[in-house]
Amino acid sequence: MTYTVNGRTFDEEPNPGQCLRTFVRSLGHHGVKKGCDAGDCGACTVWLDGDPVHSCITPAFRAEGREVTTIEGLGSPDDLHPLQRQFRDAPGFQCGFCTAGMIMTSATFTDAQKADLPRALKGNLCRCTGYRAIEDAVNGVAAIEVAEPGRAVGTSVGAPAATDVVTGRARFTMDTEIDGLLHMKVLHSPHAHARIVSIDTTAALAVPGVHRVYTWKDVPRKLYTTAIHTDHLVDPDDTYILDDTVRFAGQRVVAVVADTVGAAEEGCRRVVVEYDVLPAVFDPEEAMADGAPQLHGSDDPFVQDPVRNILLELHGEVGDIEAGFAEADVIHEGTYFTPRVQHAHLETHGSIAWMEDGRLHVRTSSQSPSIAKVKLAHLFDLRPDQLRVFCERVGGAFGGKQEVITEDLVALATLDTGRPVSLEFTREEEFTTASPRHPMKLTVKLGARSDGTLTAFQVRNVSNTGAYGNHGGETLFAAGAAISTYRCLNKKFDAYSVYTNTVPSGALRGYGMTQPAFAVESAITELAVALGIDPVELRRRNIVRPGDSLVAIEDGPDDVVFGEDGLGQCIDLVDAALGRTGNGQVLGEDWLVGVGTACGLHETAPPTEHISEAWATLGEDGVYELAVGTVEFGEGTSTAHVQIAATQLGTTPSRVRLVQSDTDRTGFDTGAFASAGLFVAGNAVSQASEALRTRILAFAAAHTGVDVASCSMDDDGVLCDGTRVPLTELLDAARPRGIRFTEARKAYGSPRSVVSNAHGFRIAVHRVTGEIRILDSVQATDAGVIINPVQVRGQIEGGVAQGIGFVLTENFHVDDNGVMTNPNLRNYRIPTFADVPRTEVLLVDSSDSVGPMRAKGMAECCINPVAPALANALEDATGVRFRELPLTPERIYSRIGENRSVPTT
Repeated sequence: MTYTVNGRTFDEEPNPGQCLRTFVRSLGHHGVKKGCDAGDCGACTVWLDGDPVHSCITPAFRAEGREVTTIEGLGSPDDLHPLQRQFRDAPGFQCGFCTAGMIMTSATFTDAQKADLPRALKGNLCRCTGYRAIEDAVNGVAAIEVAEPGRAVGTSVGAPAATDVVTGRARFTMDTEIDGLLHMKVLHSPHAHARIVSIDTTAALAVPGVHRVYTWKDVPRKLYTTAIHTDHLVDPDDTYILDDTVRFAGQRVVAVVADTVGAAEEGCRRVVVEYDVLPAVFDPEEAMADGAPQLHGSDDPFVQDPVRNILLELHGEVGDIEAGFAEADVIHEGTYFTPRVQHAHLETHGSIAWMEDGRLHVRTSSQSPSIAKVKLAHLFDLRPDQLRVFCERVGGAFGGKQEVITEDLVALATLDTGRPVSLEFTREEEFTTASPRHPMKLTVKLGARSDGTLTAFQVRNVSNTGAYGNHGGETLFAAGAAISTYRCLNKKFDAYSVYTNTVPSGALRGYGMTQPAFAVESAITELAVALGIDPVELRRRNIVRPGDSLVAIEDGPDDVVFGEDGLGQCIDLVDAALGRTGNGQVLGEDWLVGVGTACGLHETAPPTEHISEAWATLGEDGVYELAVGTVEFGEGTSTAHVQIAATQLGTTPSRVRLVQSDTDRTGFDTGAFASAGLFVAGNAVSQASEALRTRILAFAAAHTGVDVASCSMDDDGVLCDGTRVPLTELLDAARPRGIRFTEARKAYGSPRSVVSNAHGFRIAVHRVTGEIRILDSVQATDAGVIINPVQVRGQIEGGVAQGIGFVLTENFHVDDNGVMTNPNLRNYRIPTFADVPRTEVLLVDSSDSVGPMRAKGMAECCINPVAPALANALEDATGVRFRELPLTPERIYSRIGENRSVPTT
């Protein structure tokens, strides 16, 4: 059989039933991505005779005798296709995993299709951008700027990998070819709670191509936590690599290693497991009750109350809560529920391990290769010098890759077999075995005087951590910060992180703050309605101001620097914007229109220890090299780090070569999460670059015999009292003396600062169908000095899009047996192009006292006010308060009608 791919002819025979995606990737065209293998996401789009098709659902044999074009064949770095250039210059991507498919689809559009992008792009999903940037790319709207030497900060420069992303040459985790690679697949438990009686692997080992079958007896019997933090003691060691007890439907039971994915899957099917099914509990309130099934024993000292299935409980009170309610003129109390939410990053979890020169190498899709290395060294008794962990470009994360959940199994198999081993999650495994956002039930009770002054603020939070603790404790701590947004002398917080027989919960953008933000900001608006005060005005009267303590669950010292009224400015900007836009759409009498706002604060680094080290070097070629351990997965830290270094060194971003996320080539880095990729690692980059500048200037001054005060950086040289000395001349002078121009600095996540943001919606609700249309969306953010304006805008738009999915479309449905029933993108329904409105992004003019170049990390917090703002707008439109997410049409139309005074329940 003959196939032509990008003009080159291959005489290859695809395997029976093989899809076109895996076939063209086997030929070396890695720009074709796997996002779903179900025709849902479009990341695998290629052309067949010039027509775009989803190659994951196209049989490979159908391409025989036809012309296949992938993103690599559309254009090259030196000769970009117009759409590739437009996506680079918009920029129309963040992580870039969906970009090849977006370009291959949109490059075929007619003018009519460009005029109807919601329909034309319905087959392509993006989880990062919020789609506005993609629309601009398709329409040729450019935003990328060229930075002058030393002036990169504040400029919308392009990402270092932009050209590689749009041409399909950027390498993600699975984009590699390794000789002798074995493939691993995992057998998952069908039961929510069971003890394994026996496992018979005989038939599995008899499958041709199967090399190993691992059970709980074959792995180190060491408890650990999959969660990633510098201090592992903040998370419970309650997990084994493989266990003889399963605690949720989907837990891994057996791992099979074979020559092919198909053989490994067949091996899994032939394993015979005998289970002793145990009673299960799925609701955290029921799990805490007397007589509930017990998930964990008392082996882990960090499990606070194993009998009641409580991982951790927190109790704090400031002032006198009862006295506060006694002096209130109005009291509001309501219970709010937020469900599981999946990250749905288009690149699924995956890792590849191999041995090289007697060392274990692990290539992985992770937010923290440094911590992954620490965990693997612990699990397998390896010295640090025996292990390397690194990332290529990561295809989205949003907190979902702040865990070690594939690296351990491939490391196990490679150390055992000596062969390279790969494990890549399917989309179904992402939903059923990876860690979604914690479901939380929050009861908020507020007391206020008639003038709106808060007198009492009480919150009870029950968080469902699932079968294992992971991030259960840290998200519970983070949730307590939600009540620090408002001043009140009397506060009380009671919270429980509870084990249940459901998929373990984990880290997701907002990290414990998104759920209580929905509850608290909804309750504040309900209180305002009860008081007869405008909800925006009630916020203005009660938000914390500079000089206030950020009091949450205890009134003690902390390391948070809070010195600006960014929150008040954000609220004012959003309020003014909504007043300015008005309702420009007349939809008819069946549509009810409402406006809602919400706000929040978010700390710029986690309260746990966070460390980053950066190395700045003047290379022998006269180009600067910046080495930093932070991973790039679309958050834009690579671009920001290069901009910071270029500004400190008086040069342009093009003269800074970036090395990142490799434990052999970079220093320790806790990871890119909790906004620390900019705030902590950015500080390390700034300090290392500044130190390098000082070293270069001192040497240049001595070299030219002038005072160092008269020297300054000048792109690829140094101006010494008016005389320009090229960097290459300095290198030539330093080399014989054994002098190298290199500096390293460490930065820590303390002190921390505060990011403020507010969001506003104007929506229309159909009184019969329950459909919601977003008429206006606006978010204001206090992000300090803006490193890269177009990236900041993109992060906010992406966060808003995820927030809209959280509140409107995404439904993680679990049946009575604890099994997720819709584990695919088609039925889970992350937002498509048609679901996401354009958001007006407003930036407060401010600077930070402790952030790099006076900037604040802000990519995480932008999601927090979205759900409550929309819920508040829904109440304003309908007169009905909805306290449970998602706000699907069926939930809405069942409670609204012609009578808008339906009582709140």
